[in-house]
Amino acid sequence: MKKGGPFLALAAAETLSLSGTRLSTIAIPWLVLSTTGSPVLTGLTAMMEMLPYVAAKALSGPLIDRVGPKRIAVVCDIASVAVVMLVPMLDWFGLLGMPLLLPVVFAMGVLRGPSDAAKQAMVPDIAELAAVPIERVTGVVGAIERLASTAGAAGAGALIGLIGPGQALVVNAITFAAAALIVGVGIPGLRSMSELRDAPEARPGGMSSYLGDLREGWRFLRGDAVLVSIVIMVATTNLLDQAYHAVLLPVWTQSSGHGPELLGAMFSAFTGASIAGAAIAAAIGERMPRLMVYTVAFLLTGFPRFLVIALDAPLSLIFLTLTIAGFASGFLNPILSAAIFERIPKPLTGRVTAMNAALCFALIPFGGLVGGALISMIGLAAALSLTGLAYLAATLFPLALKSFRGFYKPITQS
Repeated sequence: MKKGGPFLALAAAETLSLSGTRLSTIAIPWLVLSTTGSPVLTGLTAMMEMLPYVAAKALSGPLIDRVGPKRIAVVCDIASVAVVMLVPMLDWFGLLGMPLLLPVVFAMGVLRGPSDAAKQAMVPDIAELAAVPIERVTGVVGAIERLASTAGAAGAGALIGLIGPGQALVVNAITFAAAALIVGVGIPGLRSMSELRDAPEARPGGMSSYLGDLREGWRFLRGDAVLVSIVIMVATTNLLDQAYHAVLLPVWTQSSGHGPELLGAMFSAFTGASIAGAAIAAAIGERMPRLMVYTVAFLLTGFPRFLVIALDAPLSLIFLTLTIAGFASGFLNPILSAAIFERIPKPLTGRVTAMNAALCFALIPFGGLVGGALISMIGLAAALSLTGLAYLAATLFPLALKSFRGFYKPITQS
């Protein structure tokens, strides 16, 4: 197998699965909002998917280290096909209401969490296979992720408008099936490529060993000040992003008299511009001053996009702001992912990356509820302004911590 083969397979699988996921993140909130008219129920639905997503991702780390990321990714993506198809099937028979939709989105979250964690755990070995800096791999993956999100968002609005949000999820199921096939065929068993010492399979099995693996990952994570700082900042901004994407922006779009096509176009403007940022990060990421780029990018990608929506600015200004914010956001994940991977010993990759990602996502389940509650209490414009100011405060947080300044310093792995 060529050196670049596994990387191309991972990139293709990520493109497909993320395109489908972006479609579902637009289709499901729009489905709930259009059928119930309730921002609170829209937020509740988002929470019912993200809460199990976070928990399953955190708990999947020891399994990824034990059986390998490839198996976890393939099994979870295949199971996701069946679960996601329940939504269009129930919609087809006129049975899709909140009592049935909520368990389905719960199961979607349970399966997506381990699948995403497993794909992320593959990155260090794939970078090693390709013999390139990890910033380059994470940058290319980031650009592909944003390309997938752009395509998914652009297609989602038109598809939802054409056939409805429930039936549009058939495409989501197809993308999961294709991703499972590509990972299964195109990526080898990565665990055999790593020089893993004290490998989990050499230990006694059972629940006690599993819990010991989980504790080991937690101890390493909490003992690294840089990783802890990253978790706090990213968890906070993710909460606010979820409120924005799941409730605030859809409610503004609907209340302004627009349809899902505009919502999809706004997501596309943001993610489309982020492709350029991620591509630059892939090309020169290893030479960029990480802390400065990370902080400036977060400042540009956060508060301004909340502000223009709160002010009900002209669409031209909104799209310009989203384009600038998207470009800045493209630099974030490549640099952040490289810094995280550099600090984690290979035998702990699955556990620590899964737990780190889960903690960064820990507040997302409540983002939709926060957005819906704020709209109900203080109105849409005030809710957008408040969340935007909170985002600004979170992006300034790293500057006050000396420990975070080690962000740009990789540690030596033994």
